[in-house]
Amino acid sequence: MKKTAAWVALLVVFPSLASAEAAEPSKERLEEAIEAVMTQVIAWRRDIHQHPELSNREVRTAALVAEHLRSIGLDSVETGIAHTGVVGTLIGGRPGPVVALRADMDALPVREAVDVPFASTAVAEYNGRMVPVMHACGHDNHTAILMGVAQVLAGLRAQLPGTIRFIFQPAEEGAPEGEEGGSALMLREGVFEGKWRPAAIFGLHVFPFAPGTIGYREGAALAAADWLHITVRGRQTHGSAPWRGVDPITAAAQIIAALQTIPSRQMDLTRAPVVVSVGSFHGGVRGNIIPDSVELTGTIRTFDPTMQEDFHRRIRRTAEAVAEAAGATAEVTIEPYGPVTYNDPELTRRMLPTLSWASGDRVFETPPITGAEDFSFYANEVPGLFVLLGVNREGVAPDEAAPNHSPHFYANEDALVVGVRALAGLAWDFLNGQ
Repeated sequence: MKKTAAWVALLVVFPSLASAEAAEPSKERLEEAIEAVMTQVIAWRRDIHQHPELSNREVRTAALVAEHLRSIGLDSVETGIAHTGVVGTLIGGRPGPVVALRADMDALPVREAVDVPFASTAVAEYNGRMVPVMHACGHDNHTAILMGVAQVLAGLRAQLPGTIRFIFQPAEEGAPEGEEGGSALMLREGVFEGKWRPAAIFGLHVFPFAPGTIGYREGAALAAADWLHITVRGRQTHGSAPWRGVDPITAAAQIIAALQTIPSRQMDLTRAPVVVSVGSFHGGVRGNIIPDSVELTGTIRTFDPTMQEDFHRRIRRTAEAVAEAAGATAEVTIEPYGPVTYNDPELTRRMLPTLSWASGDRVFETPPITGAEDFSFYANEVPGLFVLLGVNREGVAPDEAAPNHSPHFYANEDALVVGVRALAGLAWDFLNGQ
């Protein structure tokens, strides 16, 4: 009783002690808030999954996000950034730095083959064609996770020493033909300008690792990516008399095969991995007509800028030479998607205890991954950390699971709590100087 009386007397003399205690950071309260929001996170994820939208067309998703951010009382909610992007700002109860958290919202032109009650049956126009749409890369999980993180941290505003920017980004998969989008456009439209320039940015991506694990890598974590487009031109003729024309289909097939000899026979893979893949082949209208031209599109992945330049040169030379040998021509266009996703080493090492806390010590270092992410543009501007959240089914090995972009890609919802813990914990610990 005497101790209590003495404490009350101190509060009378020094009332600021009461507010200091109220503002004292509490990881226990953070954990309680995370647990309380998880039912909503899973509900949001299922709703977004069932209503996927393609890049730069995330109208419904953006509206859902903006409505939620307003409902939890953020200081500002900006919409229409880079077409459909949403940015919410939470100013904490105490002064401190700015930190950014990012999630992507777009889906892919993929027909879902996962047997879940909330499977997508959506269709939409993609580059002039009607296509099925699916969250085959898991961005529905990212959006729902960050919505939950925003709610958790808004409820602990008084304890936050600084400002958090919640960035919900469109078009991570790349803008439609003839449009701009993604993180590069978000930056050009000012998300890092002036007082909102963050001291650090954090993001995550679901990946077919063991559920609830977190993979990270210092330095170059994900590859640089470039779009590849090759137009092979021949001369149209009747299919029964191919010698009377120039067949661009066989020339294109030979180009595809020849491109694979560049990584396997011409590049020093002991320095860094390189990949070239052709993902689409379009040409012709019927079986007995050899067409005038064929269009190939693909992707190039690299980790080393010098190797990237050399790889591009060899791809052009190979395609043009193979086409010429067939009497055709090849026009090669290579357009950048994004640079290497680079995790700031000092920031990564500083935040490893947070990742360990979030995952229950189930954090591990990954090898370089040839997937790419336009989070790289943010991390080129300020120190960044981008991690991978394991969402496999229990007992399924990574090499047995359907990969991202597969119609069978599956996300284990039991793992999403680790994603919420990771992003909320990274923001919390960074602002609190841990």
